[in-house]
Amino acid sequence: MQPQSNSTAMQTQQPQNAQNAQSAQNANSRTAPALLPPVDIYEDSGGITLCADLPGVTREDLAIGVDGRNLTIEAPLKLGETNSLTPVYAEVRANHFRRSFELSGDLDTGKIDAGLRDGVLTLRIPKLEQAKPRRIDVRVE
Repeated sequence: MQPQSNSTAMQTQQPQNAQNAQSAQNANSRTAPALLPPVDIYEDSGGITLCADLPGVTREDLAIGVDGRNLTIEAPLKLGETNSLTPVYAEVRANHFRRSFELSGDLDTGKIDAGLRDGVLTLRIPKLEQAKPRRIDVRVE
């Protein structure tokens, strides 16, 4: 059995040059654990409404992106603790929120409306006109 300190030393070992350091930093930001914010999704005849709980997130820190049919929500996680404290035990190790969704082709991603109030993000994604339910009149002949 290996001592605990050897395992930790291997994980915190620094790259030898600046290029390796930058590559390692980019890889860590992509693979760092993220906290999945709780989300409620409602659908009506006009589209969907997505509500995500993002406590402590400001409008400036929030990043919402659409790439094709993928919707991504990202924001830094701020728990309010001071930097002078070292955790002895921590259940939450993530430093940011991240949530991704694959959207239906029936939604109009060019008309997404977003609002943030009291830590709750509300996204309204309307349906395309051809995807909305409509009534068809029947003629009598």
